Amino acid sequence: MGTIVQLKHVRIAFIDDLFEPGQYEGKGDFRHTATFIVEPGSANDKAIQAAIKQEAVAAWGKMAESKLEDLRGDKKAYAYQKGKKDSKGEMYEGFEGMMSLSGVRKAKDGAPLFLHNVKDPETGKAQRLTGKEGVIYGGCYVNAKVEMWAQSGSHSGMRCGLLGVQYDAPGDNFGGASHPTDDGFDAVDAEDELA
Repeated sequence: MGTIVQLKHVRIAFIDDLFEPGQYEGKGDFRHTATFIVEPGSANDKAIQAAIKQEAVAAWGKMAESKLEDLRGDKKAYAYQKGKKDSKGEMYEGFEGMMSLSGVRKAKDGAPLFLHNVKDPETGKAQRLTGKEGVIYGGCYVNAKVEMWAQSGSHSGMRCGLLGVQYDAPGDNFGGASHPTDDGFDAVDAEDELA
């Protein structure tokens, strides 16, 4: 098991395979994936860096720092990168000057937990989401629970397991379209409509 990190108020991006698992470039295991945008120097960044160090020491001992140095910058081997670039080498919108954490959960391990920040009146806990509600979208702010872990052997890397995502606050949609809200729409009580 790795080190669990609770991220607070981070933007989420690249969620095409978050609710319904997909394959990387059409190959391999089906996986749930998402990327979190993290401000350097923030409490979130410090928690991720501490978890990475802890897992590296547990996996590689005295060689931890040199092993991490070898892995950093390799987006296939190191889940925590400076920004995120497209295939042309240009930084994606919203990633300038930021860090990005790519979380993955294999479909065979079950879906991550998806939550709203509104309580369910029946349970008193955060409402569970399926993804069909449209509450969590690329560009909104979320709280997330992830697990950092070091993989040793021929495919060494610093990985990030995706455990749960909770909607926190609205943000500009990365897809370009505005996110629909009920702001500006009035409603009447059912009995008033009948009168």
